[in-house]
Amino acid sequence: MAIKLNSQNFADEILNKNGTALVDFYADWCGPCKMVAPIVEEIAAENEDIAVGKVNVDESNDLAYRYGVASIPTLIVFENGEETERIVGYRPKEDILDALGR
Repeated sequence: MAIKLNSQNFADEILNKNGTALVDFYADWCGPCKMVAPIVEEIAAENEDIAVGKVNVDESNDLAYRYGVASIPTLIVFENGEETERIVGYRPKEDILDALGR
């Protein structure tokens, strides 16, 4: 299950972790975000070695600003706290797994 992220827990859950992390920047009103959400949850359930989190841009716009998220959904892959890949808009599961190196 994806972790709900905000400015208070983002560093501990994503930036300070060793390994791979996937962060989904979304909003509840966003249609394409609703299409990506179940894929993100599947990836979280199937890959316990990947930290998976979700940032609601309406509630945590500081994080969206910090990472230059201008369109949603935006999925960012982090390796050891550093951004390595970015996917903007809806993409199928295979594309997201490719970005994660799976």
